[in-house]
Amino acid sequence: MILAFDTYYYDNKAKTVCLEFENWNDSTDFKIHNEIIENVAEYIPGEFYKRELPCILSLLQQIDFKNAEAIIVDGFVYLNDEKKYGLGGYLYEKLDEEIPIIGVAKTNFASIEKNKKSLLRGDSQKPLYITAIGINLEEAFDKVSSMAGEFRMPILLKELDRLTKEL
Repeated sequence: MILAFDTYYYDNKAKTVCLEFENWNDSTDFKIHNEIIENVAEYIPGEFYKRELPCILSLLQQIDFKNAEAIIVDGFVYLNDEKKYGLGGYLYEKLDEEIPIIGVAKTNFASIEKNKKSLLRGDSQKPLYITAIGINLEEAFDKVSSMAGEFRMPILLKELDRLTKEL
């Protein structure tokens, strides 16, 4: 099982959605988990995890995830080359370092160079940025690269983004 998470913020609320799927190249066969939380913490630059991590952890309580192969988050595992944790790193720590976390970010984070890989998919000239913990970065890159879809965003991650914004 692979889990992918994203959260959308609106009106002091957060809608977190998780897609659960079995194979990296799946495009249609997935299970949806979601939850809306009220009174969400404010965004603090450089501390995004303080806002999103509680949302992910809350939804994870509703999922039997102990056999998960990996968890994908929308964002970074590390924020710099000294391996300062981002959302993915903090999630890995909260899960007792038992489940690999793969960060897939749509925008570059300038402070990190060594511990990320740029992934160009389809005809896009704009890469996705892959970071990982608990799994080799090259392996994480290959897994995200193998996800279904001919465009920049893999089909399931695009669907995940759409579902979070569906109110």
